[in-house]
Amino acid sequence: MIFAEPIIAPGGDRFVVVYFGDDAAIELNFLALGLKAALAEAGLKGVVDTNPCYNSLVIEYDPDALDYDDLLRELRALAAALGPVDTLELSSRLAYLPAMYLDPWTKEAIEDYCKRVKPREFDPAFVARLNGLSDVKQLVRVHSGTEHWVISVCSLPGLPLLRPLDPRCLLTSPKYDPPRLWTPPNAICTGGMSTSIHTLRVPGGYNLIGRTPVPMWQATQALPIFKDSVVLLRAADRVKFVPIDLEEYHDIEARVNEGTYAFNVTNYQRFSVGAYRA
Repeated sequence: MIFAEPIIAPGGDRFVVVYFGDDAAIELNFLALGLKAALAEAGLKGVVDTNPCYNSLVIEYDPDALDYDDLLRELRALAAALGPVDTLELSSRLAYLPAMYLDPWTKEAIEDYCKRVKPREFDPAFVARLNGLSDVKQLVRVHSGTEHWVISVCSLPGLPLLRPLDPRCLLTSPKYDPPRLWTPPNAICTGGMSTSIHTLRVPGGYNLIGRTPVPMWQATQALPIFKDSVVLLRAADRVKFVPIDLEEYHDIEARVNEGTYAFNVTNYQRFSVGAYRA
């Protein structure tokens, strides 16, 4: 549900949180991103950073440069000026990411969990069954059959949180309980209503369905794609997963390591929320 007026609350000594609603409807993220863009355009002195999520925007500010009450007044004015969600147009890039579904690396992580923690159904089969799909091949077709909207980049360095733009491709599934002991880097995972790309070999709870050979971040910024940012994707980007086989995976991985891989990310385009909803 979209609130009649956003709720603004302190989130710590240097943070404010703006809530646009109380559920995970994608329209709430559009509003959060609209406010993020409006703040950037306003150039408000004292605003340090912003980070959107499903239905909210976190603003970090410098209290020595910007008074809390003044920030609230500015946020209320900017939020009111956004207008209805259908009128929003957001800057958005499209990234084509190669994806090896049903890969051997995530399969190994699932098998290790079954051996060391407790038995469970193979993750792709589990997600397919819960969503009424005929088999894991249909799971691959459904997941790769739409563009996925980047809600936020959070949790781990460069980790994108994604939602399918085509509601017919929405997949839902519960997380691991207890969490998995480790996750292959760049694993493609589903949990709740979202997809994520797990960027480090650390524990995790989303279901594993594939892996991409393309890095989501690079601290050294050695590759040209990371020249302006250590992360590949940003909130309001769109991702199209392109299925590949094992041979293609190794070929792309080798080219990434050599520094010769051409990342397929478009320049910014205008994403019309009204056109999308129509």
